[in-house]
Amino acid sequence: MKNVLILGAGQSAPRLISYMLEEASKNEWFVTVCDRDYELANRRINGHPNGTAIEFDVNDENMRGTLIENTDIVINFLSPSFQYVIALECLKHGKHVVTASYENPRVADFNKDAIRKGIIILNEMGLDPGIDHMTAMEIIQKIRDKDGYVKSFISYGSAIPAPEVLSNPLRYCITWNARNVVMAGETGAQYMEGGQIKLISHPQLFKRTWNVDVEGVGTLEAYPNRDSLIYQDIFELKKADTVIRGTLRYPGWSETWLQIIKLGITNEHLVIPDLKNRTYREVMEMLIPLHSNGAGPETRIAHFLDINPTGKIMGNLKWLGLFSGEKIGVDLKTPAELMAYILNKKLPLPKDARDMVILMHEIIGVYPKENDRKEKITATFIEYGEPGGDTAIAKTVGLPAAIAAKLILKNELPITGCHIPMHPAIYTRVLAELKEIGFQFHEKMENI
Repeated sequence: MKNVLILGAGQSAPRLISYMLEEASKNEWFVTVCDRDYELANRRINGHPNGTAIEFDVNDENMRGTLIENTDIVINFLSPSFQYVIALECLKHGKHVVTASYENPRVADFNKDAIRKGIIILNEMGLDPGIDHMTAMEIIQKIRDKDGYVKSFISYGSAIPAPEVLSNPLRYCITWNARNVVMAGETGAQYMEGGQIKLISHPQLFKRTWNVDVEGVGTLEAYPNRDSLIYQDIFELKKADTVIRGTLRYPGWSETWLQIIKLGITNEHLVIPDLKNRTYREVMEMLIPLHSNGAGPETRIAHFLDINPTGKIMGNLKWLGLFSGEKIGVDLKTPAELMAYILNKKLPLPKDARDMVILMHEIIGVYPKENDRKEKITATFIEYGEPGGDTAIAKTVGLPAAIAAKLILKNELPITGCHIPMHPAIYTRVLAELKEIGFQFHEKMENI
């Protein structure tokens, strides 16, 4: 019997877990789901005879080592900050590991060791990153098969409420780790446009937005996502003069989030003394200069941010409860932890509402043998969650990792080393099953 170890039972994990339990029944595997919240992990197992739940502390070295030593594959859905320590432990014990997080450069350095151990360390096996990479590679390969090359590569990803969900003024709901939302863009971004490299700092990132029309959804706003330049090498886009990866939100999100960054509520390094017993209003007072004119924090923050004190942005900050006299009342340390707590509390997905994920590629191919004919390929993928069931984010993040894990366990993924899903052996097999499940991109082609 083969053993599967799943680390993390949070919002992205339900479909991963149910898929692996279904496969466990067919293949006589056993699935262990580990989370610091035992009750949550146990609910995910839901009494399945081929599964069990364990209360898990990732920082418990002995427990971590014992669990990994006694499994055949680890599917790591913990916070990205634990990617390195889990990969290192898997390398030590010669165990395969799959994650959905962006590949940590320190983990990528394990490539030669993983080959020697005969294991695969497969990262970025989720939605974005994950499905986006695999579908982009599929399109790029089609262009190359026709002796063309990519001149422009623009790719967007998003996880937002479905258009009919109007449960809060920010038009956003938390369906995955709130910390990832809080820290989005913390390292800034860089991309190439028209042959020119553009660098953007964290404070400027949410000013650099543009409109994107998504068929079936409408107009959204985009902002640059992380380091787009690495994809010139990853996708081998040597002749491309535009390479941009962007994140999509409903219009208005960025202008509010920009002010939250300027206030400093996304700082995860400064520890606020006795934060639990302070009010939200007290914390806001900490974020602005000393005053002597008697004005309240709302007015002074509006002046500090240079925004309209009675405008929409200020209304959003008030709606989030940032000026409340209520005590925080939970054990938090940093402003970023507080902001994540606020987002979880104020922006839940309503019980019977749908979330939505969007991936969209806009790729321009050039065909030298056809008099340099240019073709624009727009590929759009939209998936909705099931009200009261699996969210779209759980399906689209969990299923690629689950399918890859199944292929590894069945010895149908004959590669070793550290990878993201750019290798044909990975993306062709995983995409084939995702299409069987119903994950389809709508492609539109036009000569330009």
